[in-house]
Amino acid sequence: MSDSSRSPLPPVRLHPEAELARDALSTPLLARAARLARWAGPDTRVDAGGGLVDEQLPAAAEVLALSGDDAAAYAGEAWRVAVDTGLVEIVDEEAGTVAAGADLAVLTGGSPQDVLGVWLGAVETVLADASVPDLDDLVDAMDAGGEVDLSSLDWDPEAEAEFLDGVLGNLYLLTVSEDGPGDAPVPLPALAASMIVPSDMGEPTNDVLEQVSDAMMRLDDQFRLLEPVGLVEYQPVDEALMADAEAAAEEPSTAVDDTDVSRYGMVRLTPLGRYGLRARLLEAGFEAPAVGDLADKGADALLDGTATYPQSAAQAETEQWLAARPEPLAAARELLAAARGLDTGAPLRRLRCQQALSLVGAEAEPALREVLDDPELGGLARVWLSEAGFADVPAPSQDLVFWLTVDTVAAQLAAEGNSEELRALVEGLAAQHSGFFAAAWRVDHPATADVLEAMGRLHPDKKVAKEARKAAFKARSQQGG
Repeated sequence: MSDSSRSPLPPVRLHPEAELARDALSTPLLARAARLARWAGPDTRVDAGGGLVDEQLPAAAEVLALSGDDAAAYAGEAWRVAVDTGLVEIVDEEAGTVAAGADLAVLTGGSPQDVLGVWLGAVETVLADASVPDLDDLVDAMDAGGEVDLSSLDWDPEAEAEFLDGVLGNLYLLTVSEDGPGDAPVPLPALAASMIVPSDMGEPTNDVLEQVSDAMMRLDDQFRLLEPVGLVEYQPVDEALMADAEAAAEEPSTAVDDTDVSRYGMVRLTPLGRYGLRARLLEAGFEAPAVGDLADKGADALLDGTATYPQSAAQAETEQWLAARPEPLAAARELLAAARGLDTGAPLRRLRCQQALSLVGAEAEPALREVLDDPELGGLARVWLSEAGFADVPAPSQDLVFWLTVDTVAAQLAAEGNSEELRALVEGLAAQHSGFFAAAWRVDHPATADVLEAMGRLHPDKKVAKEARKAAFKARSQQGG
């Protein structure tokens, strides 16, 4: 996949590898490739490119119980996958003889990870095929010397592969995003538009709509190819619309009912597809975490790692981390120790710690009482004990209240940026305490000046915002910077 960004992607929830391996073995394409690998024998012959010779394609199609006009093409594709993934080995290139490959045994006796490795090889073959233009166009483009004139095809192999990678990357991002469709299918026009329509464009121009329509037709062909390898589930573009390609570009931005949208094609990443695309993203150098990655790591890795996760993913990760620890009280103590610190990431670690401790339950109480006098954790401990309904929670000092307030706003800023929730929190703080800014600038917290500046940015009342900015200036002067 093309390397266009280094920012971490949202964490993906993956099915267990054993389940994914079973899914991989039952995909039509890998199942066909394995059947052909077992069928191949001393009389099987391949051409110079490793493909089955034409005379043997009908027999291969028969073995696969394929019929119809495309039977030979499907058999040829399954054979290509068998060769590319090592299910079949070419013994003698000159003679064109083959034998069963070492990886054929992996499909029956290998680990789930080994099976998935073979399947990923099949995916690469199919993606390469999907980036090649229609064979009829290739034939038309052959010149008198039998060479392919790429310029007459208007086809750039690298750009085509990058476009498909980009589309699959967008589909992955939509699937794993907190506010994305999740397991619901994505309309093909939306996916095509995500690659072509600039984000700052209001009403798309006719030229852009035509590009979206062309991209949809291309993607329709490509997703039909990607479905048999198990990467996606695909409902193709309605044949009636295909007859008039321009109809697919008619006002895609206009709201229509689901039945209309589905006529333009619907695509969904399968659980196997999520696994496969994540593997490709990781290989391309992207940060593509999966829920469960941190289960065997320390509490520091958990709190830092989930810092940027959406709320539900952070909770799922934390649940797995806690499930791997039989002693809830020991886990609570480990979380609290990891939440300490005065670095820029510390407020958000404490917020994640507080959320994690709510999942531990009442058994965490002794750990929270142990840190009541801790300057960094005492406020968090009081909030947790009070919310959990415990008695005998000592009242916080005024200094601790202000310190905890700054810490909380700093954590929310780091987690969400300038969100509506944070704006509401800022308004509430200023309204509750008339002398808030007069006291807040003195708070001995590394984030005090940043928090007050943010409050100045976020508060809708100009007078209050000015007070916040003045307090921020005082805080920065006090901190000597």
